Amino acid sequence: MSLAGMLNKLHGQPDSYDKKSKYQMGKTLGAGTYGIVREATCPEGKVAVKIILKKNVKGNEQMVYDELEMLQRMKHPHIVRFHDWFESRDKYYIVTQLATGGELFDRICEKGKFTEKDAAETIRQVLDAVNYLHHNNVVHRDLKPENLLYLTKEPDSSLVLADFGIAKMLDSKNEVLTTMAGSFGYAAPEVMLKKGHGKPVDMWSMGVITYTLLCGYSPFRSENLADLIEECKNGRLIFHERYWKDVSKDAKEFITLLLQPNPDKRPTSEDALKHVWLSGKTASDHNLIPEIRAYVAKARLRRGIELVKLANRIEALKMQEDDEEDVPGEADVPANARQAAGEAVAAHSTDRGLTIPATTTGPPKAGGRLSKLAKSAIFREVVLAKVREMKEVEAQKEFERTASEQVKK
Repeated sequence: MSLAGMLNKLHGQPDSYDKKSKYQMGKTLGAGTYGIVREATCPEGKVAVKIILKKNVKGNEQMVYDELEMLQRMKHPHIVRFHDWFESRDKYYIVTQLATGGELFDRICEKGKFTEKDAAETIRQVLDAVNYLHHNNVVHRDLKPENLLYLTKEPDSSLVLADFGIAKMLDSKNEVLTTMAGSFGYAAPEVMLKKGHGKPVDMWSMGVITYTLLCGYSPFRSENLADLIEECKNGRLIFHERYWKDVSKDAKEFITLLLQPNPDKRPTSEDALKHVWLSGKTASDHNLIPEIRAYVAKARLRRGIELVKLANRIEALKMQEDDEEDVPGEADVPANARQAAGEAVAAHSTDRGLTIPATTTGPPKAGGRLSKLAKSAIFREVVLAKVREMKEVEAQKEFERTASEQVKK
């Protein structure tokens, strides 16, 4: 029996093979390991459709079932809502709410003011969603700012937690997960050390998000896995005076509790929600907009590189597609992804006069714009992503030529 048939039997849903005609696929929103996410229109309005290629999960279909099972159970105002699912001959489709209001940090940049009190309320909403997951024995495992989305453009729009692709429903309170999961810079030390993990990994990620929201840079600044593991497991947490002098003592205490290297010492989601800082009573009125705008500017530089990677990923998926109507169109990716990335670098090297250090994960450095070293690093990544089939020497020559032209501009 197919996975869809098994799910139909379990959930009492009608046969799903005829559902596809109900959805008119639109632009590609992103691409992952197993497939792509596309915007779609249906009689109920716009939705997000995650398309998973069956050949990519052959032998591991349980992973798709787990995600469906989880999404159907999750009913919370700050968690993206499950809408539907169906399958075709070669794909699984998971349909959810489409969040059109933008990512958390991008949305904040549009505001005239965003204070520490506002940050406390934002973190409280996210932690409320995490607490709901944990009470239902679900570990998200990929909490990061990119997965915190506003549903609409309206000022009072809800903030929702999205992307449950690597979330895991625990079979028991004592179950230990051992697979590597999460995103670089947000994964807890026990995940990177493969020591076994559970709900506390989400609390660590919440600590990283809170720290970044309050100062505009990551608490852990290593750029390779070995150094990052060392930094995290030793708990090297620094509140640089220049960027933290106007932030309350309770905010720093809240972050310190969450970023405990030992998972047993981290508060549970329920205990963290009781912390005084989340009430906003002790949070300052210090405006965080300048710091957050600096963070977003740096993130856009990274996204210049991601444009290229996304284009390559979609191209790879095109070759695997059997149904022509699901093939991403030319409008889904930049005509010249490398040029688009270069333009992003050029634009944001002077964006609002912001200081953007070569090490984009660390605190901003005083004086100077985007350094020559930073441009070189970015363009090297761009070239390697765009022409990775070329030999290293050829790639290096192209990189140097492109970087040189950009410097002249």
